[in-house]
Amino acid sequence: MKDSPIILVVEDDPQLQILIEESLSGGGFGCVITASGEEADSWLREGAGKYQALLTDINLSGAVDGWEVAKRAREMDPDMPVIYMTGDSAGQWASSGVPHSIILNKPFAPAQIVTAVAQLLNTGTPSNPP
Repeated sequence: MKDSPIILVVEDDPQLQILIEESLSGGGFGCVITASGEEADSWLREGAGKYQALLTDINLSGAVDGWEVAKRAREMDPDMPVIYMTGDSAGQWASSGVPHSIILNKPFAPAQIVTAVAQLLNTGTPSNPP
């Protein structure tokens, strides 16, 4: 999508990747999807300024989890909107998450993804900071 905000999505479940891509596309967003925190880190470094938000699962296969991906993204861009997705790590959000982020508990409705991204891009302030 030309001139659409591009969201970097880090999710290792192929079915969720499809759901997220369809949701974001339907909401007017472009996205780049990776399954690993290591690859997300590379893409963030190589594409500085390309991504308008980060949507990341917390528990990823590999050495770099979603908490770390978000921290690295914020080191590169302190204002990068961050949305975490998790099925079981929400309790760690206050201590491990970056400030001014949103957490979506799995399972979530596709519309919740678009709403969370739009909210952070439009206001820069989530309704439920840690």
